[in-house]
Amino acid sequence: MNLAVLVSGNGTNLQSIIDAVDSKELQNTRICIVIADRDCYALERSIDRDINTFLVERNKDLSSEIDILLSSENIDLIILAGFLSILSANFCERWKGKIINIHPSLLPKFGGKGMYGAKVHQAVLDAGETESGATVHYVTPEVDEGDIIVQGNFPVEKGDTVTDLQQKVMHTEQKILIEAINKISSGIKN
Repeated sequence: MNLAVLVSGNGTNLQSIIDAVDSKELQNTRICIVIADRDCYALERSIDRDINTFLVERNKDLSSEIDILLSSENIDLIILAGFLSILSANFCERWKGKIINIHPSLLPKFGGKGMYGAKVHQAVLDAGETESGATVHYVTPEVDEGDIIVQGNFPVEKGDTVTDLQQKVMHTEQKILIEAINKISSGIKN
């Protein structure tokens, strides 16, 4: 399975995929291309592994630029691993069924445009939720509305902070992202 990974940040989920490929937890899988929408540490992780790596500008042509880069590869799955830009509806339709996203909540709760990173965790705390987690889902033109592939949850403890939830979610994301890729690779539906 040929993967494209789109990133915007530190690249912890990218590193999880790299490690899973190396350990054969993800079999017959390779990362063909990594694309970032901003200068970020994930780019270094990719370059260090000699993976084709590109930085695209965040502008109205972002989706078109990414589409051109992906079209030059034989991509089976596009993974939005902490990718913060919204892709165009045309892009989502063109790659329908081949794009997945990881979101730091138990969708459908705390999803949608503007709900990312610490904002999600603060909303979870403000709502008094007793559990949180992460979701891997297919990408559609509607933000965070695609079919859910895998979810992982954990209890929200009394006294948890945004930072605590970020750490718990990060560990959960790393686990369920690999699980989702394996499900897709083996043709298992939700």
